[in-house]
Amino acid sequence: MKLSYHLDTDSLYIDLLETPSVESREISEGVVLDYDAAGHVMGIDIDNASRKVALNKLTLNKLPVILQTITA
Repeated sequence: MKLSYHLDTDSLYIDLLETPSVESREISEGVVLDYDAAGHVMGIDIDNASRKVALNKLTLNKLPVILQTITA
């Protein structure tokens, strides 16, 4: 899973799977789910993210992860 924030558009994209998107559905204003060919949710796009999500805090609880920080 990868979270990418784009400051210029104030959008947050959450990659859940590394498969290509074949369909997108807006589930609420500014929140779009992307689906792969098998119908699985593979990504979440959130417009105006700074107004909808607490971008300054990320908590991982009991996930078996390798943390990687990338700064641009």
